[in-house]
Amino acid sequence: MHDIRRIREDAAGFDRSLARRGAAPAADALLDLDQRRRASLTAFEQMQSARNALSKRIGQAKGKGEDASVLLEEASAMGNAIAREEAEAARLGAALDEALAALPNTLDATVPDGASEADNVELRRWGTPRDFPWQPLQHFEIGERHGWMDVEAAGRMAGARFTVLKGPLARLERALGQFMLDRHTGPEPEGGGYTEVSPPLLVREAALFGTNQLPKFAEDQFRTTDGRWLIPTAEVPLTNLVRESVLDEAALPMRVTALTPCFRSEAGAAGRDTRGMLRQHQFMKVELVSITRPEDSDDEHARMTACAEAVLQALEIPYRVVDLCGADVGFGAARTFDIEAWLPGQGAYREISSCSNCRDFQARRMDARCRAAGQKGTRFVHTLNGSGVAVGRALIAVLENHQQEDGSVAIPARLRPYMGGLARIGAP
Repeated sequence: MHDIRRIREDAAGFDRSLARRGAAPAADALLDLDQRRRASLTAFEQMQSARNALSKRIGQAKGKGEDASVLLEEASAMGNAIAREEAEAARLGAALDEALAALPNTLDATVPDGASEADNVELRRWGTPRDFPWQPLQHFEIGERHGWMDVEAAGRMAGARFTVLKGPLARLERALGQFMLDRHTGPEPEGGGYTEVSPPLLVREAALFGTNQLPKFAEDQFRTTDGRWLIPTAEVPLTNLVRESVLDEAALPMRVTALTPCFRSEAGAAGRDTRGMLRQHQFMKVELVSITRPEDSDDEHARMTACAEAVLQALEIPYRVVDLCGADVGFGAARTFDIEAWLPGQGAYREISSCSNCRDFQARRMDARCRAAGQKGTRFVHTLNGSGVAVGRALIAVLENHQQEDGSVAIPARLRPYMGGLARIGAP
């Protein structure tokens, strides 16, 4: 959510940020609505003041025993006019709020310019893609060969973009999630020091509005018959832990994590990644959320990204980190770093984590503030979120990067305790 005062102060800068996202300018229309709303509020207040003065005259007239009927008729007409002006001010205020809620976050000045994901800037790489002496298989080929993945059974019961995992693969998915949680909740420096949370998977509309999935992305969500929504990511309930709150700045940063199922309609993804588990309606993900003081969010963004990278390093998965360009940054983010894992079956890097600094954009929508000790005033917190990481995509990366020529899959050493000590699965 945007602060209209900032737009009044720098309308040109606001429109430049929209242009960098490939969006049309909006400042003039917003400022026109704002001006009309403020004019209506001023008229309303003036009319209320006039009615108060008139009420005083009526009281004086009655006190003197004078006929106040004309004044009473004037007061009645004025009351109707005041009600109309109050309704108009409320209408204009609601229209302004709706217009502001539909616009994406202002981009950070450091975000690179670009028209598409092709213009994202690579920041660094870790690991060297393995040189296979044979043609590496894609994850679904490995899973289907061993009978670990059953897309047909999933399709019969749920439709497209669902997968049934069996045996060692189901265990590997569970192991990955548990490993990530242990990693992120462990003490520093090895762990991330996050607090584990088990949140609701169903939330109210206000929660999705707070983390900017609504109203713009309603078609991407699943809604229940009682008006609740299935979470598309644990970012929603984790960030909303601080909604309508005033936090003690001394207790920040607040770092929380959760392993949950996530549900997405994948609207607009027709024809993309139709085979395998890259794009599913239901998947597991470990989410990282941080709530910080405004001056700390940039450092926290780098820290969160490093926590997600540490998972891939432990799993021995080559990856790269990219700084998303203006046209590719998500709606609620001011800046985003994507971590892309190397998938040898595809011969490409694919996103496995997205770490974003939303600054005060979500906090304004949730009314989440902080206060320093001894201070009366409050300010909006900054919120950050990142995948730590997507479990299904980590499963894909492990299968493809650690596949063996005999058809088996080696288990990374750090993951073996979670697999009952198994060094490989699918050995002939």
